[in-house]
Amino acid sequence: MRIGTGYDVHRLAQNRKLILGGVEIPHTHGLQGHSDADVLTHAIMDALLGAAAIGDIGQHFPDTDERFKDISSLSMLKEVAKLIAKEGYQIQNIDTTIIAQAPKLTPYKESMKITLAQALNLPRTAINIKATTEEGLGFTGAKQGIAAQVVCLIKRSNQ
Repeated sequence: MRIGTGYDVHRLAQNRKLILGGVEIPHTHGLQGHSDADVLTHAIMDALLGAAAIGDIGQHFPDTDERFKDISSLSMLKEVAKLIAKEGYQIQNIDTTIIAQAPKLTPYKESMKITLAQALNLPRTAINIKATTEEGLGFTGAKQGIAAQVVCLIKRSNQ
């Protein structure tokens, strides 16, 4: 078994959709980035890639490559799942924390779990989504950005 961690952060920006875990969430601002800037999905990808010791999201999907401009992070996540399987691993579980002062995310957690589980071909019970604020502290507390932290567990397919 192998453990991976992931972290991502993006600045909030006007005239962008807010996408978290592949789900569009109504909000006054979205996240700025080369792709759809889905911090949750990006952190999941980094955790999985790290667990398998096969690099990181920037290596596989560089923001200098126009193929990834405005791409759905779910499509990149599906590619990561293929890389993990090619290395001989199965995803066991993914535990996530989204750090955002606003919007309130509880109404969207189940949709995120379902969307992510479908993209990874996992049961939805293999994914946990938590959300927290920073009580007004730091850049997330000041509503300047949103961050996500992830831990995952993978194991060799033949075990």
